[in-house]
Amino acid sequence: MEENLGKEIKRVLVVDDEQAIIDVLVYNLKKEGYETLEANDGLTAVNIALEEKPDLMLLDIMLPKLDGLSVCKRVKNHLNIPILMLTAKDAEIDKIVGLELGADDYITKPFSVRELMARVKANLRKNEISNISKEIITDIKETETKNENIIEVNNLELDLDRFEVKVRGEIIDLTLREFEVLKFLAMQPGQVVTRETLLEKVWGYEYYGDIRTVDVTVRRIREKIEKDTSNPKILITKRGVGYYIATKK
Repeated sequence: MEENLGKEIKRVLVVDDEQAIIDVLVYNLKKEGYETLEANDGLTAVNIALEEKPDLMLLDIMLPKLDGLSVCKRVKNHLNIPILMLTAKDAEIDKIVGLELGADDYITKPFSVRELMARVKANLRKNEISNISKEIITDIKETETKNENIIEVNNLELDLDRFEVKVRGEIIDLTLREFEVLKFLAMQPGQVVTRETLLEKVWGYEYYGDIRTVDVTVRRIREKIEKDTSNPKILITKRGVGYYIATKK
């Protein structure tokens, strides 16, 4: 709780149809210094989120009245807050982490409370610094740029002020997380970055053993930026190691 002294207290909306789970999460969140809001169904969750504007949502998938994925989509249409999905279904992970609905992270039940608190902290921190992350670029040597906040490599152009990506001159609609992954790789073109490094640097928490978060996100990015996902020319896999941005077109 010491970390919250002198800082704005963050509010977390906990959404689950099992009150016992909510009680455990609320107890641990409050112990860490967060304020909490609660909802037991999807419709209530949307209403509370839009009215109260929490700093983060912990959102179960299986909810009455409106499922968690629909809640995520509706909230993300209005609020730019981190949403961490809770799921007991391993098969749902690809859909969640695909981020087409805007989810920032996921964790499967049963989960470690310690890990969950680390995820909450990391996603809040990541959201806070996203608006100033462009300052990192001052240390990067760039070529063929319009200004210091543009990265150009291969057929990619990333505008760090607008959080905008163009591929071959066409604007591509990426989620914030997809943009951050692409930016991290584009800032060091040609250099292979491990999945573990991406998980730590982009998601902001220490590696816990599940790197599918990275793999699925990369796949979604490829679907948007590559002409042929089976033969990518921009975002390349170094088998058994990680990913990199090709420097040649």
